[in-house]
Amino acid sequence: MNFFLNIFKFLPPEFAHSISLNSLNFLYKLKLLSLFKIKKNDEVEFNLCGMKFKNKLGTAAGLDKNGDYIDALGELGFGFLEVGTVTPLPQSGNSKPRVFRNYQDNAIINRLGFNNKGIDYLLKNLKKRKYKGVVGVNIGANKTSKDDQRINDYLVCFEKIHKYADYITINISSPNTPDLRDLHNKENLKNLISSVESKSIEINYKKPIFLKISPDESDDSIKMIIELVENSSLTGLVATNTTVNKNSVTNEKLRNEEGGLSGQPLMEKSTNKISFIRSNTLDMPIIGVGGVMSKKDFHTKIEVGANLVQIYTGFIIKGPKLINQIIRD
Repeated sequence: MNFFLNIFKFLPPEFAHSISLNSLNFLYKLKLLSLFKIKKNDEVEFNLCGMKFKNKLGTAAGLDKNGDYIDALGELGFGFLEVGTVTPLPQSGNSKPRVFRNYQDNAIINRLGFNNKGIDYLLKNLKKRKYKGVVGVNIGANKTSKDDQRINDYLVCFEKIHKYADYITINISSPNTPDLRDLHNKENLKNLISSVESKSIEINYKKPIFLKISPDESDDSIKMIIELVENSSLTGLVATNTTVNKNSVTNEKLRNEEGGLSGQPLMEKSTNKISFIRSNTLDMPIIGVGGVMSKKDFHTKIEVGANLVQIYTGFIIKGPKLINQIIRD
């Protein structure tokens, strides 16, 4: 596996991403993924929000945007998967190059812009999945949608996907869709939450709803978000998305690239946000994500208050062995 990871370093990032995941699918179909699967869990099955998990480690949204790799990723031993971000209409995302790997910092900068094949394509993949674990769906808005149309985009995705998702995450925190983070504003967020609640009642949706937030919000903003979520029918928070602050990036050229920073430089910032959220709410479910590159990082997220933990950049850089390192005894 290390041999292939070293080869992927020399390939364009998005091509390497596609090749690696398609290779996983190929191995899955040949029933060879058991070679990489964990041998023993140090977690016992547990329930959260009515969902049963075999362990607390999952994939973050963005790894499998269209649900093409659900069965293969599930076979690797993840306790849950989150697919997306998906939008109502297919869109190509921002212009290339738009993904920049920084192995020196164990980091990735991306400005993908919700590139995906649309909600109908993802829905077909969810319907045919064989993986029996928890699968959440991360929903967003098309780049061309503004104001009320943007909120309607979330509702379209919500209604189409609700029967086939074990939980739904509302993504208001990508830095790569213009003005999307304006939904962190109190009045905008109240409007979005109210609209989602009305849609939930209309379609009789009873499963969990999470809100994915930015690590770049102030403490006062986070407190406001907590209050709005606690006073709504939403379930909890996914903390956090990528950061636009790249001061910790050692490569000066990459430091000046636009986009969101993920990986090891995000670990402390995202963990601090999780800790702050937990200090302000004892019971709210939190899915922690951002910078997990080791078993120690995973447990740090849990210790400060995350109920579940997701990985993305760590998985890209270190491969399936990271799953083994985190979950096994």
